[in-house]
Amino acid sequence: MDDPEREGRPSRRVFLSTGAGLAGAAALGTGARPAEAAPAAPAAPPETVPLTMTVNGTRRSLRVDPRASLLDTLREDLAVTGPKKGCDQGACGACTVLLEGRRILACLTFAPMFDDAEITTVEGLADGDRLHPVQRAFVEHDGFQCGFCTSGQVTSAVGLLEKENPRPSRAEIRELMSGNLCRCAAYPNIVAAVEAAARETGER
Repeated sequence: MDDPEREGRPSRRVFLSTGAGLAGAAALGTGARPAEAAPAAPAAPPETVPLTMTVNGTRRSLRVDPRASLLDTLREDLAVTGPKKGCDQGACGACTVLLEGRRILACLTFAPMFDDAEITTVEGLADGDRLHPVQRAFVEHDGFQCGFCTSGQVTSAVGLLEKENPRPSRAEIRELMSGNLCRCAAYPNIVAAVEAAARETGER
């Protein structure tokens, strides 16, 4: 049988090895890399829903993310910053507001739930320059230190005295205010303030 290399034609073995070498050199020379996957498109923003509620006596209308908490809506959309974001888990009470006079935790509730509702925060407790009796009692009895939890403490005490128990004992105050934490541990003064406010409002 004739030898292809002797006739000037490359053998099959030479052809394959030469082709592989050329392909490798081409890849090294161009720095070719595997194609990268295209980045995922960003998620579309959720649709907003209309919301109208009365906050501290003023009717407010806006559109909100249906997932927005009442706390975030008050603070970020309406600039009502009295309620504080402490734990954002309903454990500290710093976000306490009043719904139709009753205490609720604004961080645990969705804002759209309160369409046409009446919300009162610590900013809405005073009558002009005249402080609410609970606010005045907190000042007189030093019921605060750093002040971060104070708005929630005061609002919670107002709801307690006006809607739940107008004449609580000291033990009842401790129990009914236990959802409002004070990292500065001003609890004795807080209890004294609530007790004094209860006496004042009870004498009216």
